Amino acid sequence: MSMNKPDMEQIQRTVATSLHEHWMLYLVEGIVLVVLGLAAIVIPPIATLAAEILFGWLFVISGIVGLITTFRMRQAPGFWWSLISAIIGIAAGVVLLLWPLSGILSLTLVLIVFFAIEGVASIMFALEHKRELSGRWGWMLASGIIDLILAAIILAGLPGTAAWALGLLVGINMVFGGSALIGMALRSREIDPRSAVRAP
Repeated sequence: MSMNKPDMEQIQRTVATSLHEHWMLYLVEGIVLVVLGLAAIVIPPIATLAAEILFGWLFVISGIVGLITTFRMRQAPGFWWSLISAIIGIAAGVVLLLWPLSGILSLTLVLIVFFAIEGVASIMFALEHKRELSGRWGWMLASGIIDLILAAIILAGLPGTAAWALGLLVGINMVFGGSALIGMALRSREIDPRSAVRAP
């Protein structure tokens, strides 16, 4: 069963209006992720315990920000993928905070799982945004692909690279993810909801 053209145009206008009205939330989430990512790159993991606690809080904070943003923009495309991404971030952070002495290898395994699921979720989120004409979906797609590449790099480097690469990889992930959201936010700000309909 297919939708007729007026229904599809109405859906596209509704999505574009929602994104246009809430572009500031995307921007704030993107800036927070970029700042947290730069902090993860600049602050070296002096000890395994310090690194685990730092990354645990980074994941929890970014996940909570993503969860708030997701629920504030329930009408935006990719709601469920965005929700899964936020919940995974919070869950990864909680695991690291509850078991801080479990060692650098367990942290590395958590990060591999996180990056893999986050990458898939970001790619699906981007593809939904592409269908709804919401702007720079390519940025989000690139972010998801980079997440998958980071997961592969960490896995390939076990166990030698885990100690020095974790902070850098997490930081890069957050900077790219935040930059993608900032790009989408700035694009959404410029969208005129009345004209955000695919040309025939």
